[in-house]
Amino acid sequence: MTPRTADLPEAGTVRLVDHLAGELARAGVTHVFGVGGANIEDLYDAVHRAGSIRGVVAKHEFSAVTMADGYARTTRRLGVVVATSGGGAMNLLPGLAEAYASRVPVLALVGQPPTGQEGHGAFQDTSGRAGSFDAREVFAPVSRFCARVDDADSLTELLPRAVAAAQADPPGPAVLLLPKDVQQARVQLPSRGVAQMPGVPPTTAAPVALLDTVAVTAVADTLRGADRVLVIAGEGVAATDARAGLAELARRLGAWVAVTPDAKDVFDNSDPRFAGVAGVMGHANVEDCLRRADVCLLVGTRLPLLARGGLDRALAATEVVCLGPEPPFVPGTTLLGHLPDTLRAVTDLLPPGRRACPQHSGPLPTVMPSPAPRARGRTIPYPQALAAVEAALPDDAHVFVDAGNAGASAVHLLPAPRHGRFVVALGMGGMGYTFGAAIGAALATGRRTYVLAGDGAFFMHGMEVHTAVEHTAPVTFVIFNNNAHAMCAVREEFLQGGIRSDDLFSPTDLGAGMAAAFPSLEVTGAEDAAHLRRALLRGNAVRGPAFVALDCEPGELPPFLPFRSFTEATRAGETTRTTDSKESSHERDVVHVG
Repeated sequence: MTPRTADLPEAGTVRLVDHLAGELARAGVTHVFGVGGANIEDLYDAVHRAGSIRGVVAKHEFSAVTMADGYARTTRRLGVVVATSGGGAMNLLPGLAEAYASRVPVLALVGQPPTGQEGHGAFQDTSGRAGSFDAREVFAPVSRFCARVDDADSLTELLPRAVAAAQADPPGPAVLLLPKDVQQARVQLPSRGVAQMPGVPPTTAAPVALLDTVAVTAVADTLRGADRVLVIAGEGVAATDARAGLAELARRLGAWVAVTPDAKDVFDNSDPRFAGVAGVMGHANVEDCLRRADVCLLVGTRLPLLARGGLDRALAATEVVCLGPEPPFVPGTTLLGHLPDTLRAVTDLLPPGRRACPQHSGPLPTVMPSPAPRARGRTIPYPQALAAVEAALPDDAHVFVDAGNAGASAVHLLPAPRHGRFVVALGMGGMGYTFGAAIGAALATGRRTYVLAGDGAFFMHGMEVHTAVEHTAPVTFVIFNNNAHAMCAVREEFLQGGIRSDDLFSPTDLGAGMAAAFPSLEVTGAEDAAHLRRALLRGNAVRGPAFVALDCEPGELPPFLPFRSFTEATRAGETTRTTDSKESSHERDVVHVG
């Protein structure tokens, strides 16, 4: 049948979604992650037709956001997530909240019902009309920019604004709400042929900002006058690729360098200056260095509670200086600005020679007491398991560490790979974050990427293994199965006087289950540490994903400050859960985080 003239597309026009896909490609986006649906299918169609961006369909929108998050953290490019309206849109919220709290540049493109149906009982109406809630009010608290694209012409203005907001300093999520009819509307083909959107800075470009030269000089004078400096470096160093600047500053100062739990990869863990991990999952050596230091220099971290747990007393007695785009959570002098710029400005005012680094006791892992046995079957202690991971981990691998006992142990015990990311999502600390994030990182970089997660996190979002299989993503999933929400069970034992049965699960053979579900997947149920190491080395050699499960003791205590303090008190013959009132009060505050 010959189409009517009115049905033919106007010459020189394209659908808005085709224009949008082209703009994302010109901005350097290589993947979009999401879950399909009626009100976002046109965008997926445009991505498919264009062929310049790879569309990845996740199993859940939360995991789709974490894929975009992991993509952004490992490439320093804009991560893009797409989702349909209604429940699909609402499932984005916890992932966007993590990206907001952790300052990760993510653009969310969210489908909406057609504009003509708004306020008329449309399915999944979130326009705010006729008693429906307004999606803009939902997304605004977890985004740097949120807007509704009411007509095709407004995208020309709103898309560059959204991307610029996502990549600002500090960065974070931006959200564009796209009604279905607006997605389908035709727009005039742009005449330009530039490599990126107008008004949008390249993802690697530093914002242009003038530093306060008086403040720079004052900070440099303070550091020059200090005999001993402890640097505590955070995720901001990785986000701005400021590792070389951090290393040079530490070299000139002869400083010790500690890292926050979410930034183990920003400083060489084998360097003699490395003082360990700060905070509740970290090393006692950091507190020792802090007490001996004249100045504590925060670089790329605001030092949130999990990164300063156990350090508050020493911080209060030490001069604190902070470099970064936001003021810290502790009192001190702050030099605000783009981190690479502030590092360079301060370093240039320091003597160029190498200053000797004072000795420290070394970030030795904390020895935890043996728990009362209640294991069901053969188990591998966390220190042995993580030593096997360390032995098999490629130097350029990325590591994504989930919440819980496995996460705390990995942060404490596992050195970061020398040339890869070591990511812990401490913004919201959502269990299951790692499964999507690792897939996004692996697809973006092509590098072997490790997930270290417990069975609780696996049961939340572990079926993203299916996505890894579908896309041949080089991800090794290492699941520490203690058949429990073990961190909760340990809290119950130490803080509530006993363990409730609801946090202890019936035994599950995760390896057998995954082998049956995915015949092409490399699956191993590790029986001991040596078996675990061999399985991980085999996984490194396969083209796509690998899955390794090991059984752990649910009662094994993680290296977590409140539990460590309690057991040390017990060893010393204490009959209560407190030491002195001030310290125990602080630790009770720490243990309730998350």
